[in-house]
Amino acid sequence: MCHALLQDPRFFALLLEIDRDQAAQTQAAGCACEGRLHCANYARKPRGCLPEFRSSFDRRFSFCCATCRKRTTATSVRFLGRRMYLALVVVLSSSRHAGSNSSAPVLAALAVPLRTLERWRTWWAGAFVRTPLWRGACGAFMPPVDLDHLPASLLERFTGADASARLSACLRFLTPLTARMRSQQAAT
Repeated sequence: MCHALLQDPRFFALLLEIDRDQAAQTQAAGCACEGRLHCANYARKPRGCLPEFRSSFDRRFSFCCATCRKRTTATSVRFLGRRMYLALVVVLSSSRHAGSNSSAPVLAALAVPLRTLERWRTWWAGAFVRTPLWRGACGAFMPPVDLDHLPASLLERFTGADASARLSACLRFLTPLTARMRSQQAAT
C-alpha cells in the first residue's frame, strides 16, 4: 500500500481536489465576524511529495478576513498541522514504523529521519489520544482501536474499495487537527 500510494499521481490529485473543496467551503462560510474571506494562501515546502506535484502542494489554502483581518485556514488532507511532511507520509511512515521491521526501504525512500519517526510515534501515543477529536470519536470504533499501534490500527478501521479510499478516509477523519476551529479563532 505504502509504495503504491506514494507514487500514484492520481492519489496526489485526489488529495489536492479534496483540499480545494474544503477551501471553497471554508471561504463560503465566511469569517466568525461575518466578514468576507479573501485568499491568503501561504507557502509550504512539503516533504514526501512527488516532484510533479510539488508545485501543486507548495501552498496551504488559507484566507484573511476583509473586516477583522484574522486568518482562517481551511482544514486539509494534504498537511497535518505545521508538520513539514505531507499528512499521508506521517500516517503511512508512522504505521509502518509501528508495525514492522520491513519498513526500512520505504523509510529510506522517503528520507524520514529515525528521530522524526520517533517524535511522530510519541505524538500518536500521547498528544493525539488526548485531542478532542480522538476523545470524541474513539468510542465509535468497535472493536476499540489498539492505542499501542496507532496510527496503523486506526487506518485499519477505515473501509473502502482500495488503499486509496481507506487512506483518504483516514486523512479526512484527521482534518479537524489540521486547522484551528472557528470557535478558537473567535475567542482570540
